[in-house]
Amino acid sequence: MKASTNLLSKRRFLPLFATQFLGAFNDNLFKTAMVILVTYHIYSDPTQEATFNALAGAIFILPFFLLSALSGQLADSTDKARIIRIVKTAEIFIMVAGAAGLLLHNIPLMLLALFAMGVHSTFFGPIKYAILPQHLEKDEVLGGTGLVEAGTYGAILLGTIAGGLIPSQWAAAAVLIVAGIGRLTGGKVPPAPPESDAPVLKMDWHIVRSSITLVSATLHIPRLFLAIASISFFWAQGAILAAQFPPLVKNVLHANEQVATLFLAIFSIGVALGSIVINRLLAGRVLAVYSPAAAIAMGLFVLHLYWNTLGWPAPAGELMDLDTFVRIGQAEWIMFDLFGVAVAGGMFVVPLYAFLTTTVHKSETARTVAANNIVNSGAMVLAAILLTLLVQIGVSVEGTLLLVAVASIGAAWIARKLHLACDDGKCGPVS
Repeated sequence: MKASTNLLSKRRFLPLFATQFLGAFNDNLFKTAMVILVTYHIYSDPTQEATFNALAGAIFILPFFLLSALSGQLADSTDKARIIRIVKTAEIFIMVAGAAGLLLHNIPLMLLALFAMGVHSTFFGPIKYAILPQHLEKDEVLGGTGLVEAGTYGAILLGTIAGGLIPSQWAAAAVLIVAGIGRLTGGKVPPAPPESDAPVLKMDWHIVRSSITLVSATLHIPRLFLAIASISFFWAQGAILAAQFPPLVKNVLHANEQVATLFLAIFSIGVALGSIVINRLLAGRVLAVYSPAAAIAMGLFVLHLYWNTLGWPAPAGELMDLDTFVRIGQAEWIMFDLFGVAVAGGMFVVPLYAFLTTTVHKSETARTVAANNIVNSGAMVLAAILLTLLVQIGVSVEGTLLLVAVASIGAAWIARKLHLACDDGKCGPVS
């Protein structure tokens, strides 16, 4: 296997990597700044805070559910580099609205910008995976996928830290600057024209019909169904965890936004590390052999996190800052559990994405990723709705962690079926 880090010196990979990195950074800078602003400086009611976080997650994901079929059709039938340039130009205008929302403390405007960034990511998402088998050699695809995932979560980490620590007015300026830089790097991505056997572009603008058609055409293939179902479990779990971090920190652990930022940062580091570790273990092979164990490990770490929150000391006065929090002995276990969940999650999901891009023809990769995004986003929206309902009927934040732990069993079961069906070579790469 060629060293995956060598790809960072190649023009066929580096501009795409940088563009994805900056996009993920900007998404999370804006989202974190918004969530921290609303949770700690606008709302002061635990139910409102938990509901807002769940709603924000659903709003960002909804475009993936509605528009992924259109993005997949477009990406497989059009030069992907051209789409990248259009999408990154749109990001600049979206962030003008987002920056205004942060400056004015205008929640509807911030949510509108969040929805628009979801649309932006919907059209960029299929490209970042579909372009890899087009620009990389077969034995580079897993490494490239791992680098994209690790870079994404590194960007999430940095964006999360910046969004959680800098004042909202600085965040407003930063999202505009990063959007501009992202447009520059996006312009450097080499051309990626449609494959010779790609369908002629004929857009079906009926989003319901096109989505059903795309998902049906993809999920009837057993290996793709199993991979997509496993990934959907992962993202549904992740949606609940990400939505609950700020309320968990503020209302259960009684800590301030510094600790909320730390939690999000730990999670990002863990997933990035898990992405790198699984790439090393698999040595370029596209296998699901470690995914079932990783799913079970993720569930056990979440269960232990739940156990530790139950025994958390009663609050005393103001919200704890980061220094006070880390001095509590039990805090070490909570941070360890978060890190373990994230590492296991990264090890679980990266090989599954590689299945999507290496076991279909290159002319079908964007549509396959788009179908995956539809199912994933549907699972995440349902998870957000379920979370909102649970919060409204009085289920505690820590109680929702049990839902994530139980879901890990389903993820492990499906991943094992994929392993048994495909790891014997029946689902090997196609030309």
